[in-house]
Amino acid sequence: MERLDKLLASTGQWSRSQVKELVRQGRVRVDGIAAGKPEQKCDPAQTVAVDGVPVGLQKFVYVMMNKPAGWLSATEDKRQQTVLDLLDKPLQRRGLFPVGRLDKDTTGLLLLTDDGELAHRLLAPRSHVDKVYLARVDGRVNEEDAAAFRAGLVLDDGLECLPADLQPLEDGSRCLVTLREGKFHQVKRMLAFRGKPVLELKRLSMGPLGLDETLAPGQWRELSEREVEFLRTAVSERN
Repeated sequence: MERLDKLLASTGQWSRSQVKELVRQGRVRVDGIAAGKPEQKCDPAQTVAVDGVPVGLQKFVYVMMNKPAGWLSATEDKRQQTVLDLLDKPLQRRGLFPVGRLDKDTTGLLLLTDDGELAHRLLAPRSHVDKVYLARVDGRVNEEDAAAFRAGLVLDDGLECLPADLQPLEDGSRCLVTLREGKFHQVKRMLAFRGKPVLELKRLSMGPLGLDETLAPGQWRELSEREVEFLRTAVSERN
């Protein structure tokens, strides 16, 4: 159960002060009954309407985006565009944030949500949630590189990387990299350490959630209930 004003404000359509005024004017109904006060408790599953129009109440929102190159994986930046600028205004006001950051020039699957607990679990190393990337490199990756990734790397700056999977593709200029952690610029740093600097990088999946290839760069959609449940199951099984 949540406060009515909090639930309505979380949709991004009204501020709490606006909700208070809507309730005072008798314009908000819960299951057909006029709301008595903005702080009354309400279940998101209940039917809430404003001016007779049902409002979809979601405690949390989950958005899959096909992140384009050139956009920051951040909630705000005074000088550059962020991925939140690609969302509709109501979603921008909900307080969504990226679950793990992609570099400015990295593309592909980006999950945005306001569910802090699930985000933390997805990123926690102990959850062992696989993140799969498609990389194009300057050079050719080979079995020696794959073996080094499987053994775990210690980079020149002392960064210790957990064992990871590397699968060369085609002529070796492209490869799939699977990580179970997400340190700063990790894929790029690991491949550069092996003498194969990354030219292009795209995230394909996070755990059971794969990028919807029907989404063009910059497009997004909300996750289905089934997809959200897959994510929750993936982290609960490992905690």
